[in-house]
Amino acid sequence: MKKTTGLILLMLVFCFLATGLLFSGEGYPQILSVREQARVVDSWLEKRLEVILPEVMRREGVDMWLVICQEYNEDPVYLTLVPFEHLSARRLSMLVFFDRGKEKGLEKFSVSRYPIGNLYRAVWNPDKEPDQWKALAEQIKARRPQKIGINESATFAFADGLTSTGKQFLAKYLEPEYAKRLVSAERLVVGWLERRLPEEIEVYHQIVRLAHHLIAEAFSNAVITPGITTSEDVEWWFWQKINSLGLRTWFSPTVDIQRPRSSPYKDNVIRRGDLLHCDVGLTYLRLNTDHQELAYVLKPGESQPPAGLKAALSAGNRLQDILVSEFAAGRTGNQILAAALNRARAEGLKASIYTHPLGFHGHAAGPTIGLWDKQGGVPGQGDYELFSDTCYSIELNCRCQVPEWDNQEIVVGLEQNAAFTRQGVVYLDGRQTAYHLIY
Repeated sequence: MKKTTGLILLMLVFCFLATGLLFSGEGYPQILSVREQARVVDSWLEKRLEVILPEVMRREGVDMWLVICQEYNEDPVYLTLVPFEHLSARRLSMLVFFDRGKEKGLEKFSVSRYPIGNLYRAVWNPDKEPDQWKALAEQIKARRPQKIGINESATFAFADGLTSTGKQFLAKYLEPEYAKRLVSAERLVVGWLERRLPEEIEVYHQIVRLAHHLIAEAFSNAVITPGITTSEDVEWWFWQKINSLGLRTWFSPTVDIQRPRSSPYKDNVIRRGDLLHCDVGLTYLRLNTDHQELAYVLKPGESQPPAGLKAALSAGNRLQDILVSEFAAGRTGNQILAAALNRARAEGLKASIYTHPLGFHGHAAGPTIGLWDKQGGVPGQGDYELFSDTCYSIELNCRCQVPEWDNQEIVVGLEQNAAFTRQGVVYLDGRQTAYHLIY
């Protein structure tokens, strides 16, 4: 009898542990091992260098591109060009890309002592030529490029990675004939960073699904106990959860509360009847997410938010519809912004749009479509045009009055991630059209 009881207990313990293992992911999409992440990132990089970079270089009329930086002072674009395991530049790093034409394709190498993975062969032998800058100049002149792109830009920080010292050394070592061929690689850099492979967009849906699961869990009773949990508690939960998933956040998550002015509570404790808003983004497979979503804490007897709050969310969704319908290849960010705001205001929406590109960075390279404090357009970054196969964080807000809150005006801040392809705009893993409900 004792032996039977012991076996039953052992089986119960095993079932409990097995259940815990089965549900330890809490419904999250699979997160690859680090080794598998490296395999995916490196395969994408190899194809991007083969397909995207030559196309963008030819589009912008640059036949040689130099990316030069130093360890711990990396060019913003450098880490998007090297394999997964390379976490920084080494000493003085020099990547060279030379377009030999469609038949021969893109030549890529590193003027350094050692090759970088299987992607960049090393062409510098310090025993024969101790001066690395001179070795670079010799490699350039041997290929006789017509336009040599360097990373300097007054508009996009991503394209401004060449230091003043680096520019001085280039000018010093290149003969005047080649020094005058140096041009800004601004549009080349932005084109490289913003463009996504079909494979990247396909997986981006899963990455965003991860972010959606994260927010759904945060805005649930698994994390929030009304009357006890604070907004700060949820912010730190985001930090901890993202870290425990083996991922990282690229900015500090925030959670804020809106409630009726008649409420006696002015603190950050989450209570019934509160409207919650979060802003959170994570990084996975070198791609970033950026979301703002809303939750409502039900009062006793409620099964849905008040009608006024539901109407406010619908107004925010309508503003999203207006904005993405204005996306068209060739239009600038400023043109899209103006057209969307004009339509929104004609429909009576109190709209504000501040949408940005998304990809290798959270606030990524590409056309800026408004800033919260620049609704009349953004000079420079807003003048860049929209290209296909790019991704965006559709970020905006709509101000609405809520009858149930004595016509108090609330801010419906929404942010969802989307891809713009030749077929149009598609939300990555959908978008929020109903509040998260906390009981």
